[in-house]
Amino acid sequence: MTDKTIVCKDCGKEFIFTEGEQEFYKEKGFENDPVRCIDCRRKRKAEKNKMRPR
Repeated sequence: MTDKTIVCKDCGKEFIFTEGEQEFYKEKGFENDPVRCIDCRRKRKAEKNKMRPR
């Protein structure tokens, strides 16, 4: 495996999906590469947590 350059589907910035991250995804059984950069993933997660009733 080698590092992959992916374009974030939310902000359009390029980010690197490292070999180590790819191994982690494989170990967890994830079949798809990420489509959002880390900043957009964090933002999306924070928005989901806001909407969740407590």
